Amino acid sequence: MEWTEQLLAVMVVLGLLCGSLWLLKRKGWARTSFRRPARPGQPRLEVIDRLALGPQHSLHLVRLADRTLLVGLSPQGCSLLESGPSVTLPAAGLES
Repeated sequence: MEWTEQLLAVMVVLGLLCGSLWLLKRKGWARTSFRRPARPGQPRLEVIDRLALGPQHSLHLVRLADRTLLVGLSPQGCSLLESGPSVTLPAAGLES
């Protein structure tokens, strides 16, 4: 009898947590970051590489559909530094 009460208590707590998350998401006070699969015809965004230049400055190499973008980030914002056709980078440690 004791284990059924504990199981019931755990189920009630999980139910309250799920209900709270649902309510917070509905009100717009919380977001979940579950990844959704890319749909055909929509651009796919992928971070290829990142280089930290300092504590608050970095460079990001990003692939967007068939384009490769070099983006600089700083406390003032972000800037598109370079754009070009998509490139395939060789795996690290492999010789060509």
